[in-house]
Amino acid sequence: MLGLIIIFAVLAFIVLVVVSLYNKLVSLRNRFKNAFAQIDVQLKRRYDLIPNLVETAKAYMKHERETLEAVIAARNQASQAQQQAAANPGNTGRVAGELDGGGICQKFPLP
Repeated sequence: MLGLIIIFAVLAFIVLVVVSLYNKLVSLRNRFKNAFAQIDVQLKRRYDLIPNLVETAKAYMKHERETLEAVIAARNQASQAQQQAAANPGNTGRVAGELDGGGICQKFPLP
């Protein structure tokens, strides 16, 4: 009788170990599937944000182009005013008018 109880106890222990192992394996499989599903979700979000990023980059490029064109125009205008001032050093009023009022023009005494 004692031997039969020991056999049932060992069999019950083996069954519990097998059930526990099976549950652990199922749990790990579910975690694995969930992890890859989360990766897929993040990749989908990133893919959905690419058009917004492209539009932002285009708007920034447009702004930079306008700024660069304005800087080039101001530099060309200043260069022309400097050339005119060098050609006619006595006429500073005309050169000041060439600056288009976009900046502050100060008169400094000539040496």
